[in-house]
Amino acid sequence: MKIDKWILLLFLLCGCYTGYGQEHIFADTLDLQVHFRYGYSIFEPELNENGARLDRFIGRLWELQSDTTCRIERLTFVGAASPEGNTAMNRRLSARRAENILAHIRPQIELPDSLVSVVSLGIDWEGLTAQVEASQMPYRDEVLDILYHTPEWILRDGKIVDGRKRRLEMLCGGQAWWYMCEQFFPKLRSSDVRVVCRVVQRTEPLVRLEGSDTLALTPREPVVPVPRKMPALSEMPAPCDTVRPSGVALPPQKPFYMSLKTNMLYDLLLVPNIGAEFYVGRGWTVGGTWAYAWWSREKSHFYWRLYGGELYVRKYFGRLAAEKPLTGHHLGVHGEIFTYDFELGGRGYIGGKPGGSLWDKMNYAVGVEYGYSLPITRRLNLDFTLGIGYWGGEYKIYDPEDGHYVWKETRQRHWFGPTKAEVSLVWLLGRGNFNKKKGGRR
Repeated sequence: MKIDKWILLLFLLCGCYTGYGQEHIFADTLDLQVHFRYGYSIFEPELNENGARLDRFIGRLWELQSDTTCRIERLTFVGAASPEGNTAMNRRLSARRAENILAHIRPQIELPDSLVSVVSLGIDWEGLTAQVEASQMPYRDEVLDILYHTPEWILRDGKIVDGRKRRLEMLCGGQAWWYMCEQFFPKLRSSDVRVVCRVVQRTEPLVRLEGSDTLALTPREPVVPVPRKMPALSEMPAPCDTVRPSGVALPPQKPFYMSLKTNMLYDLLLVPNIGAEFYVGRGWTVGGTWAYAWWSREKSHFYWRLYGGELYVRKYFGRLAAEKPLTGHHLGVHGEIFTYDFELGGRGYIGGKPGGSLWDKMNYAVGVEYGYSLPITRRLNLDFTLGIGYWGGEYKIYDPEDGHYVWKETRQRHWFGPTKAEVSLVWLLGRGNFNKKKGGRR
């Protein structure tokens, strides 16, 4: 008796797979993914062949609806966004993406509203995690650790103080974030359409588009198909809500961090100056400064003249430097050229030769330096730097007598010691180049 039961079971299974079992019922899905540009919800047929794939999808959907052996269980539109931008904007953007694809399909396929649903996914963190898991991207393990274990928002006293996105942006000076911007984020800006069908007495499987999979679902009442002539996509009017949402940024650009600064010690000595520093990656920066002052009162023989420039290379390190460029401890080398004329009513000292160009008057200094750049507000740092090295060049000594400046002697400067002192106010510029303070704007 037991043997007969197993033979009967085997016969039924064989009938299901060979087509002899005429009453078997199974569920299947039909999937489509439509891509969007950064910050846009407008459907663009030319982008990643969206138009051609949507035409094929609608054609297959029309065939399934016309087939009396098939009933459609549900039609789901899921909109998603990449992690750039704020959460509220991503929610609205992903909802509008799903609604716009639904607006393109509705005029061609008539379905009861009870079968149609629209889901706004917002940031597709699961999709990003799957892409990172399947990749060999830089800092992969660190990125996955953040995605697995860091909540989207961390609150303290009702205020957002940290979160998954911030940690990804700060990881290794932003290198992992910008890799994902180029390689992974474009695939997250999408609207997924899934049609779940229940097929009865069908000997051919459904045609799957772009990675469909099989789902087991509870039975529902069959849908009466309403065949319609399907117009070409080019003949369809554009939906009225396919407009770019206000406040959406332009497409992302590569990271760019820089700063402008002024040395307040020079400012106190009435020497106007300005500097700029540029981040070049892996904690390294290059920068330069220029100072110029020419104050003179000939009646009292008052001269205070100084001008010249400096170039330097720095390496930032430490905890703050790992979180954001241009912040924290730094070591570097610098080189300077300058000239000067100091005379306060008595003996005067002038660097180089009187008259001529800076190259004729040049003194120079080279050295090493250490400093620390301290965040003080969202866009401002205070940088403390001290350098030591060698100062060389020719200088002349003179005395003011009877309205003239009488040359006394010429000497060569050979100085080993401090060559640089800086307490600079630093203005941070560039996309994402700001300090994230506790409880502050994010």
